[in-house]
Amino acid sequence: MKVTRSLRHILIAASLVSVASCSSSSDRTTDGERIVTMTAGLTEAVFALGFGDLVVGRDLGSTLAEASDRPIVTTTHDVNVEALLAVRPTLVIVDEDTGPDEALDQVRSTGVRVEVVDKATGVDEIVPRLEKVAAILGAPERAARLGALIDSELERVRAETSTFTPPRVAFLYVRGPAGVYLLGGPGSGPDSIIEAAGGIDAGTAIGLDLPFTPLTPEALVEAAPDILLVTTTGLASVDGFDGLLELVGVQQTPAGKARRVMTAEDGLLFSFGPRTPDLVAGLRAEMIVQMEKVPA
Repeated sequence: MKVTRSLRHILIAASLVSVASCSSSSDRTTDGERIVTMTAGLTEAVFALGFGDLVVGRDLGSTLAEASDRPIVTTTHDVNVEALLAVRPTLVIVDEDTGPDEALDQVRSTGVRVEVVDKATGVDEIVPRLEKVAAILGAPERAARLGALIDSELERVRAETSTFTPPRVAFLYVRGPAGVYLLGGPGSGPDSIIEAAGGIDAGTAIGLDLPFTPLTPEALVEAAPDILLVTTTGLASVDGFDGLLELVGVQQTPAGKARRVMTAEDGLLFSFGPRTPDLVAGLRAEMIVQMEKVPA
C-alpha cells in the first residue's frame, strides 16, 4: 500500500506549516541553534513545529522528504559520535531507545545539550510527545494548535470507521536474511495504528502479552488474520508478496488465501509523528480495498 494524500490531507499539511510559521509571544529565541533529531517522529515534530531550517542532522530512520538532504549521523540504528559532532550541533533530541548510552554520554561531554523524549508506541502519544518537543524548543503555543489539528484528523478517521466491519490485521515484522520473523501484539506500535484505522490487531486478539512474539505457523493460524501488514523493507527482505505468502502458515490464513497484504514505510509506521494521521487514513482506505479480494 502506498499512502496517498487526499485534498483534505494536503490542506491540513498546509495548515500545519502556516501555524508553525506564526510567531508567538511565548516562543524563545532559537537563533544559532543547530538541531539533530534521532528518530523519525522527532524529526517530523521539529519540522511541523516550524524549526526544520535548524535541523543539521538526522538518524537513518527519518525519511521525511523535507529532511532528506540532512546528513545521517547514525550507523544503522546506533549513534555515530564522529558523524554527529561533525555537523556541530547545539541540541540533540533523542528518545529512550536512542543509543548506545556511551555514545550519548560522549556527546554530552562536549557540552552539547541532549534532550530525551519518551518513546511513543500509540496514536494517543503523538500530541503529548509533540508538546514535549515544543517545550524543548520554547514554542508551546505552536504545539497546542498543531495538536488540535492532529487530534481532529484522528477523530475524523475514527468516526468514518463506525460503520466499517473491522478486519483482523496481523503485523508481521520480518527480516528474511537475518531470520527474524515476529508477530506483533500489544504495545508493538502497529497495533495502535491498526486499531485507529478501524481494524482488530490479530496478535492482541489471541491474547499475546508481548509487543513481539516469534512467528510460528500455529500462532498465525490461530490469529486468523484477514489482512497482513508488513513494512516495505520487510516485504523486500522476503522477496516480495510471493515470498511473504510462502512463509509457513500464511497460506492457511484468510489473508494468505485471498492474498491480502498491506505495506507501510518503516519510518512512517513507527514514527508516531504529525504524518501518522495520513497513514491511519490511508490504511483504513486500503483495508476496504483488501477486503474486496476473495480467495482464489
